[in-house]
Amino acid sequence: MTETRTTTEAPAATPAWLDEVPVRRLLEDGLETRFPLPPGDRPLVEPGAAVLPGDPLLEHIRGRRIHDVEVHAGDAGRPMPGSRWAPAPGRRRRDRELEGELLAPVPGKNDRWRLVTGDHRVVLPSPVAGLVTEVRPGAEICVRPHGRALRAAFAAGSAARGRLELATDPFGELRPGGIDVGRAGSILVVGSRIDAEALTRARAMGVRGIVVATLPGKELRDFQASERRQRAALHAIPPFGVLVLEGAIRRPIPGPVTALLERFAGQEVALLVDPPALVFEGEDPASVEIDRAWVRIRSGPNAGAEGRLLGPAGLRRFAAGVQLEAAFVELEGEPPLAVPLGDLERYA
Repeated sequence: MTETRTTTEAPAATPAWLDEVPVRRLLEDGLETRFPLPPGDRPLVEPGAAVLPGDPLLEHIRGRRIHDVEVHAGDAGRPMPGSRWAPAPGRRRRDRELEGELLAPVPGKNDRWRLVTGDHRVVLPSPVAGLVTEVRPGAEICVRPHGRALRAAFAAGSAARGRLELATDPFGELRPGGIDVGRAGSILVVGSRIDAEALTRARAMGVRGIVVATLPGKELRDFQASERRQRAALHAIPPFGVLVLEGAIRRPIPGPVTALLERFAGQEVALLVDPPALVFEGEDPASVEIDRAWVRIRSGPNAGAEGRLLGPAGLRRFAAGVQLEAAFVELEGEPPLAVPLGDLERYA
């Protein structure tokens, strides 16, 4: 198992050749997350408002429908697309029993508008503490979280919040039998991969989210199909999201990321879908410092392996006769390996 090394002592100066190794930011400040606000959904916040975890963010319509209704300027001011509309009191016409969001006027008909409405409404809470930066009816709500964020490759499902738990080691794989109701309310870190059956069981057991290194395309499609079936059901389901750190090709969770997740195990975190990220609040995540000579091989035959940079290897010949600038990397249990600088990445 590759060792993750952290240190509080930084080198006096960074060698010039080390600047050629691409840097991957471990944490990001000023992230702005977006929550879909399709036509018919009603925002429950205003721009500039501060929200806390669990505060109502928007009212979501399930099973939305579109109707034609008669709207007069005197009903609620001048009608405009995106404005909320409700029937005037005391009127008993059938089409005025509806309430919702005005979509657009009906072509060729005076005072007739298309209205988006629905019978079932669900209030969606905010998974993060932050500041509402923008509310665009029919489009999205933007929130800037107060915490720092760990970016991921992609995500599926919906934004959620829960207690961070490490279910396996970075190389492991969580099987369906390893998930029970004792994991309810948690966001599980499950290692290198997980299958669609385990994701379905995790959601059924009350787990709020899954953090995994990789998720193959077939498992992603199966999960998304299951998610659509759940959303189409009559009863509302709690939020559940899957955060994929690396992509579709199997590899372990990077060592610096593992160190960060271990530091925050047992604390509340937010899993975001747009953009895909994990937000840490409370303790400053910057207290996890990474040795600048610790690198990860991001491509090539040793992709996913980690080790310590020993020094420049100069111009080397690789596959297909290509000559590239390389560096020596010390991998656990192996002699120093010459790796192209472009195949490496280091965290900062």
